[in-house]
Amino acid sequence: MSPFGRSRTPHESPDRPPVGYKIARPLLSADGARLGFRGVSLGADIVYGPVDDARCGYERRHRPPSRWCACGFYAVHDLATALELGCATEYRETVVLEVAVIGAYLRHEHGLRFERQRVRRILLPRCACGRPSEGVVDTGEGLIGWRAIAGSCAVCAAHRPLLRYDAYARLGGRGVTAACDERVAPPIRSPFAPSPLTPDPFDDSAAGTDAVVPQLAAEAALLQARLDWFQLQIDRLTGSADH
Repeated sequence: MSPFGRSRTPHESPDRPPVGYKIARPLLSADGARLGFRGVSLGADIVYGPVDDARCGYERRHRPPSRWCACGFYAVHDLATALELGCATEYRETVVLEVAVIGAYLRHEHGLRFERQRVRRILLPRCACGRPSEGVVDTGEGLIGWRAIAGSCAVCAAHRPLLRYDAYARLGGRGVTAACDERVAPPIRSPFAPSPLTPDPFDDSAAGTDAVVPQLAAEAALLQARLDWFQLQIDRLTGSADH
């Protein structure tokens, strides 16, 4: 026992870096060449890369993780806990990261607080419409030099550039993978997003030709009825003018 009545923290020398799981807000650099992430609590305005060192959110001049400060990267021990965190309303725009813990670290009840990390796997939710996401798109939000991104299917991406997951992962460097994982809580659906239960009348990829032909026939019949009505009005006007 130490003079203060507490045992000294044991020193660990693992054969390989410990693995942790965390949620983060994904970003893409303005030139589209780099991945970035933001945390969800302390230091949420700090953008870090796939391989990066922790910086003190209080801007104190010390090396994280300090025992006398709350700074450093945080991760939980198991994937299930990270998935549960992402279900909270305020975290619905996040992804789940699997990270290798590098350098000094401190253990706590649910996970680790550490000095340096390497992102190994990025798990993204389904598209807001409910379909599996196929890549990331610009959400229209962001920070100076960084654009916020979100997972999207090709249909909902529409005219926006869709960066497919394989190309997105390559921007993170060697060993980084990215994929849709249906266990990750999807974002809250935008009121402007098409409902997964209502077929898009302009999308014939899922419905097939048999479903599109009746729609076109109905539109043509409506158009013809309108043309007949206009012709009738023109005939009446022309006839009254002759008299």
